[in-house]
Amino acid sequence: MDGAIEAIRRLGADVGMDALAASARISKPVLYRYFADRAELRLAIGQRLTGALVEAVQPAVAQVRGERAAVATAVDVYLQLIEAEPELYKFVANRPGPRGAGDVVADTADTISSALASVIGDRLRDLGLDAGPAEPWAHGLVGCLRAVGDWWLRHQRPMSRDALTDYLTTL
Repeated sequence: MDGAIEAIRRLGADVGMDALAASARISKPVLYRYFADRAELRLAIGQRLTGALVEAVQPAVAQVRGERAAVATAVDVYLQLIEAEPELYKFVANRPGPRGAGDVVADTADTISSALASVIGDRLRDLGLDAGPAEPWAHGLVGCLRAVGDWWLRHQRPMSRDALTDYLTTL
């Protein structure tokens, strides 16, 4: 997997399986012993990236106090990851076809949305408000962040990460 990741970084998200195998210094049949197809490799790399994101977000958010600071930190950590690894992000996130089993990006978004819904619901209840909107709002916020991150990369980062973090946090 390390060889495949290096090939994606070097050659881009559309790199072929031949180049991935060559980068790992193995034959293509050996690569297919480890990963049945490109989708399975995408899933494995996606799980690694997701783990890195969760490992980065949790301690960063735990160190800050206040809702705005926590949101800003979480947004910035996400943007840092996709900025640092744009080709890997594209390889994992821009998967063709309908969502299905093994869609690590959608699964991660669902997990993060559920956790966020709990936080939003608690905050709404603390304010004496209906917690019903917590779930759709959480999914909307996570989807918004992903869509904006995709836009930001696609347009070669038309603004600084700090400015984008501030805009999204304010929203």
